[in-house]
Amino acid sequence: MSQFFSIHPLDPQPRLVHRTVEILHAGAVVVYPTDSCYALGCLVGDKTAMERIRAIRAAGRDHNFTLVCRDLAEIASYARVDNPTFRLLKACTPGPYTFILRATHGVPRRLQHPKRKTIGIRVPAHRVPQAILAELREPLMSSTLIMPGEDTPLTDPEEMRARLQHLVELVIDGGPCGFEPTTVVDLSGDRLVLARIGRGDPALFQPG
Repeated sequence: MSQFFSIHPLDPQPRLVHRTVEILHAGAVVVYPTDSCYALGCLVGDKTAMERIRAIRAAGRDHNFTLVCRDLAEIASYARVDNPTFRLLKACTPGPYTFILRATHGVPRRLQHPKRKTIGIRVPAHRVPQAILAELREPLMSSTLIMPGEDTPLTDPEEMRARLQHLVELVIDGGPCGFEPTTVVDLSGDRLVLARIGRGDPALFQPG
């Protein structure tokens, strides 16, 4: 049976944030809010929890997980960021954007796209994951909470609790998030590619 925390979206309770981090360190999969949709998350180094997320999503081996980071400094540990890319990331983070970047040599293969050797990274503008990440001091391995056979993410924490209570250790109710995923920007090649238009302003990535 999963635990259920109601964490204030603007003023997260430190006690519940601390308990969330403890639960993550114990090998948990958690449901948490972001500035786009609710997501499933676990520790980056937890292979078992990562495979559990894959099973919940019924996702194949080519499923793209996302590293959810607290700031640009953390991103640089996992992705290659040149000066133009850094300036773009600085202008657009935190926010509802996922950036596809070339992974550094130190990133385990299981975290990378199996063919392209890239990694998806984002910094959410939501105080609940920001508070969790600040205490955790490392990224979360994350995937949007979309159940198998469904086209849109779950949005109601009570429904999440009912449907996932035996599949995750914690569901965090952080208020309404919506169902529109992030805008995905591929910066791994020679030119910027707007891979998916979602929440967030795509005009930020148009030339001129």
